[in-house]
Amino acid sequence: MPEAERSSAHGGGIRARNSETIERDLRTGRPLWADSIGKSVPAEPLRAPVEVDVAIVGAGISGAFMARELSVDFSVAVVDRRGPVLGSTMASTAMLQWELDLPLTALAERIGEADATRVYRRSAAAVANLVAIVRDERLRCGLKAKRSLYLAGDQFGSRALRRETGARAGMGLESTYLGAAELRERFGLERTGAILSKGSASADPACLAAGLLRRAAARGARIFAPVEVGEVLQGETHVSLVTDAGVELRARHVVFCCGYEFPRGVPTHGARIVSTWALASKPLTATPPWLKQHLVWEASDPYLYFRTTADGRVIVGGEDEASSTRHADPKLLAPKAKAIIRKVSALVPGLKIEADYAWSGAFGESTTSMPLIGAIPGMPRAYAVMGFGGNGITYSVIASQIVGAAIRGRPDDDADLYAFR
Repeated sequence: MPEAERSSAHGGGIRARNSETIERDLRTGRPLWADSIGKSVPAEPLRAPVEVDVAIVGAGISGAFMARELSVDFSVAVVDRRGPVLGSTMASTAMLQWELDLPLTALAERIGEADATRVYRRSAAAVANLVAIVRDERLRCGLKAKRSLYLAGDQFGSRALRRETGARAGMGLESTYLGAAELRERFGLERTGAILSKGSASADPACLAAGLLRRAAARGARIFAPVEVGEVLQGETHVSLVTDAGVELRARHVVFCCGYEFPRGVPTHGARIVSTWALASKPLTATPPWLKQHLVWEASDPYLYFRTTADGRVIVGGEDEASSTRHADPKLLAPKAKAIIRKVSALVPGLKIEADYAWSGAFGESTTSMPLIGAIPGMPRAYAVMGFGGNGITYSVIASQIVGAAIRGRPDDDADLYAFR
C-alpha cells in the first residue's frame, strides 16, 4: 500500500482563508484515479480581468458537467482553487446508480410518495443521460453498464426490501427481489434478501470529468487554475468574482460547483460532512464471475460497497464515521483498509484482496440523501450545486440540466425537488 499522498487537497481539517467558499481537506491517501491516463486538463492562470456569460467555481465532476452543458450556448469560465479534477472527484468510487442511499419507501415517508417517485424517476433518467453523454461525446472513461445488488442489512431487512421492490415496480423501475435461498444460489452471499436492479454503471471519475472539461474547452470555455475567489460582488446585471490577487472575473451568472467546500452563507438544510474510506486491490484479483457485472452495496449504516474495474481490481469502500475531519488523518488509512478487507472477505466467499491503493475523503450527507441544486436565496444570478448522498455523479448530471434550464430561462419540471428553501 503506498504511503499517504499529501497535496493542497489534503491536510488537517478546515483551514481559514479569505475566501468565498469553505476550504476543506477533501481527501487523504492516493486514490486509484491519481494514476489514470487521460485525466489531464490544460488550465491557465487568471492574471487579467475576464468577462463571460457564466462563471463556474469548481473544476470537479459537477463543474465539468455544468461546463459541458453551458458551453453549448454561452461563453464560460471555470475556476478552481487547486486545479481541474484534483478535489473530491478523485476520491469517488464512481458507482453510477439511480438508487439513493435512502430507499424509495423511506424517502416517501419524508417527502411524500409523489415527490419520492419523481426523485427516483429523475435519477434513473440521469444515469441514462450520463451514458448517452459519454457515448455522444466519445469520452474514454471506462464506462460500463452494471446491475446493482442491494443487500439486506441492519437498517433495512428482507421485509423492507420486499416492500421496496414492490414500490419500485409500481412506478416502472425494473427491480427483482431475491430471497435468502436465491441470493445464495445465484451469488453465494449469505443475507436474508436483496434487490437486483438494472440501469447502473461504473466509470473512471477522473477521466470522465477531464473529458467533459476538454469538450467544454473545445467549445470555447476557459479553465483557470489555481484561482482563489476572495470576494463575490453583486451588480445590477452581473456578478463579479474577485480573486485573492485582486483580478476580476465578471459574469452574467455564477454557478458554485464546489463539492463539499460550501459557499459561505448558503443554507445546507441540516446536511453534514462525514468521513469515508476506500481501497483498490491489485489488478487481476480473482473474483466470482458475477461480480464483474454488478455494483454491490448493503442497507446498513455504515454500509459496505464494492465493484470491479476493467483491469480486474476490486474497489471497496465503507467504514464511514460521523466526523468532518477524521478522513484527513493518514494514520487511519491502514487500519481502515484492513477493516474493509475483513468485511468484504467475510461477505464474498473466497475473495482475497491485497490493497494496492487506499484513500479517504469528505462526504456529504443530507436527511433525504438528496442534493441541493438551484438559485441561491438572496443572491441574484447565483446558483449552487451541493451533491449530498452517495449519488454525486448522478446528481451532477441533474444539476447541469436544472441550472442550464434556469440560465436559459426555461422551466425544469423537477427543479422544485432540489431547490434551496
